[in-house]
Amino acid sequence: MLKINNFKFFKLLLLLTIFSMEVFSDTLTQYRIHGIENIEKTLDKDLTNKEYWDSQLKNIDTRFGYIESYTNVLACDKSGPTLSLYMQDHKKRYILKKEYGAFTGEVKGDKYKEGDLKTPVGIYNLIKKISKVDSFYGPMAFVTSYPNIYDKYKGKNGSGIWIHGLPTEQERDEYTKGCIAINNQSIECLDRNIDIEKTILIIDEQKISENENKEIFSNLLSQLYEWRYAWLYSDIESYLNFYAPEFIRFDGMDIQRFNTYKTRVFKKRESKSIIFNNINVIPYPNSKNMYKITFYEIYKSNSFEFTGDKVLIVKLENNKMKIITEK
Repeated sequence: MLKINNFKFFKLLLLLTIFSMEVFSDTLTQYRIHGIENIEKTLDKDLTNKEYWDSQLKNIDTRFGYIESYTNVLACDKSGPTLSLYMQDHKKRYILKKEYGAFTGEVKGDKYKEGDLKTPVGIYNLIKKISKVDSFYGPMAFVTSYPNIYDKYKGKNGSGIWIHGLPTEQERDEYTKGCIAINNQSIECLDRNIDIEKTILIIDEQKISENENKEIFSNLLSQLYEWRYAWLYSDIESYLNFYAPEFIRFDGMDIQRFNTYKTRVFKKRESKSIIFNNINVIPYPNSKNMYKITFYEIYKSNSFEFTGDKVLIVKLENNKMKIITEK
């Protein structure tokens, strides 16, 4: 008699409920003959089908991307400059709730180095709220995750990019050294309306383009799961084909060393479990065909376990996903 753990059995039953009776019957027969490992492989392969993702995205608001983790989007238009707050309604559509006038860096363009007086362009998390700040920054500040993995890949440096208020005890110029500043009533309003763990910040040189083609997201999601499938079943050739020649990992490992390292790991052909949750695929501002993909990864094998956030920066090249950096 086959022995399977409760988690695997529950997962199988849950997934089987989405199939038609004909598919259910075929799947059950495969399970009867070959066991659960065979069924898992079939289901893992099904997750790579673009048709599945087309159906998943059909009624999803993708104006800012495919987003599972964030209920709030802060969109900064540096040309305004403005900072706009979009919040999900009960149908998970992003609705404009507030638009705040803002101050941004004294010098136009994307930030590249410490002290260049520019506000960065990119996708950032709010990693901390500071309630006690110098009066120059108003009543509070939200610390952003600049520089992110893509910033570092491009050789950017600097730090201390905040969203903050205005001086309470002195005058200030109508620009910042690189931060985003809004008036004090606005930042207090923002504080009342957001959970920083559920908020993503997108900064662009102009108003962020909306209504991105769903085809792009279903394509990227299906390829994300093709990458996972190759990883899960130790198909080193297919796996490495997802990496661009210019790939450099967050720790500086280039594509040649990465290929050697992964080939050695895949030769073990270990049985493994890889689960992705809270997936986000967001077009990278001011960058053609570039996307930031994040998810929560649960990885288990006989020799290694990892649970945590994963980040990929990818480009679409001839409709093929290519990873240029990851962490």
